[in-house]
Amino acid sequence: MREGSSDKELPLPHRPRRVSGGIDVAPRVFTGTVTVTKGSDQTTDTEIRPWAALGALCVGFFMILVDMTIVSVATPAILETYAPHGASVNDAIWVTSAYLLAYAVPILITGRLGDRIGPKKMYLGGLVVFTVASLWCGLSFQISDSIWMLVAARVLQGFGAAAVAPQTMAVITRIFPRESRGSAMSLWGATAGVATLVGPILGGVLVDAAGWEWIFFINIPVGVVGFYLAWRLVPSLEVHEHSFDWLGVALSGAALLLLVFGIQEGHELDWSATIITMIVAGLVIGAAFIWWQSRNTREPLMPLSLFRDRNFSLANIAITSVGFVFASMGFPLMLWAQLVRGDSPTQAGLLLAPMAIMSIVLAPIAGRLTDRVHPRILASAGLTVLAISLVLLATSLGADTPLWQVLGSMALLGVGSSFVWAPLTTTANRNLPLHQAGAGAGIYNANRQIGSVVGAAAIAVLIDSRLAANGLSGGGTSEASLGGTLPQAVHEAFSTAMSQAMYVLPAVLVLGVVAVLLFERPQHFGEAPAGAAAPAAH
Repeated sequence: MREGSSDKELPLPHRPRRVSGGIDVAPRVFTGTVTVTKGSDQTTDTEIRPWAALGALCVGFFMILVDMTIVSVATPAILETYAPHGASVNDAIWVTSAYLLAYAVPILITGRLGDRIGPKKMYLGGLVVFTVASLWCGLSFQISDSIWMLVAARVLQGFGAAAVAPQTMAVITRIFPRESRGSAMSLWGATAGVATLVGPILGGVLVDAAGWEWIFFINIPVGVVGFYLAWRLVPSLEVHEHSFDWLGVALSGAALLLLVFGIQEGHELDWSATIITMIVAGLVIGAAFIWWQSRNTREPLMPLSLFRDRNFSLANIAITSVGFVFASMGFPLMLWAQLVRGDSPTQAGLLLAPMAIMSIVLAPIAGRLTDRVHPRILASAGLTVLAISLVLLATSLGADTPLWQVLGSMALLGVGSSFVWAPLTTTANRNLPLHQAGAGAGIYNANRQIGSVVGAAAIAVLIDSRLAANGLSGGGTSEASLGGTLPQAVHEAFSTAMSQAMYVLPAVLVLGVVAVLLFERPQHFGEAPAGAAAPAAH
């Protein structure tokens, strides 16, 4: 790439497009390599193999996303370990919430850092932090019998994940041609979708076979392999000078922390004046953050100019709702399966197998369609199916529910999720300026994580409140019972509570459906000459 042309796009040969309605009917797949001339201080050409680089990045990305959901199936086992030492159900849920919060808060700045020091360096550094923190998580009970030691280790894990996540999207944006970026994003999206589904299954197997500590120990070899593959296969891309909006970092972090802590602890602390004050303060600080971003004339943490792209703005709204759902659905489902059905962690995790299978089977189809079909069609269909399947799943959580009802709902969930991840991700990033790829990826991932954090906090509140409303104490039934099995007499009340808690999920998805229905026609669907541009890899 020539110096000073960071946002130019280099032409790659391709066939002229044929467009019919909302569907681009001319197939095209980018399978080659990109040759990039580095900046003036480096004059040699570097051959980039985009698919090999993406495959390497997906190893680490898969691992950090698995850790968002793998703990849900291990929550009863973790509680059983720590309950004799004073831990409550809400404390156990903080093992997940702390990770999600630490993942979300710094993700805007790590996206910027990727633009400045290079996405490869940020990715590798984050992977090291994540892997070391995984070792700490696994050893936490040997170090201290307080659950807050495990929570602290999960915070460090979250910081490592925050350094990794934006770099994957930024690299895709910079090394894949625009017109083939949907196929790449489909792999990224499939990785995200499958990871959230595989987490509980893998977690169940590991908890049954070796103990909950091994849901963290397993990350160590995966992290080592992921580091080696990224070091060998991911290119060192051109960097851009950026100033850092430290005030923005402080404001965004404080707003998130106050909101999430207030929401999650509200029920347990009876929505005291302190809790209400925290939530209000979080909203006020969040508003101050937005105001500061609009006034910052140098380089804001969250460039509001990116939101002038209508599809980018709407995709961020939609992915927030999706993050909410996937981070929270596992808690009531896994508690119901293990405490009412009497399933082992492995059996409970396998309830998600139909969803994982359908996602894996349909992901390639969704990827091919993403570059050809209007994203409004794909994403709205996917989100609608997702919402319907969640309603069916919530209604099926009963004391004597036939297994086929749950499995059928999970299979339908897999169908819906297959047509959500790739269209949303591709649409959000299709038109990003290349020098702001990291910032855009950071914003998108931050919104997904904000949805996840709020979802995990909200489901904890709903579970507590619904248990209380159905005649069970919010901290649960007894801690010993929630760490083991429930008496037959409370099965119906507990099932009802879990079912009621799950109804919030399809309600939240309605917001996502409305957002994607407002998507505009992608620019690349218009007629283009044969020499139309495709994005440069820096």
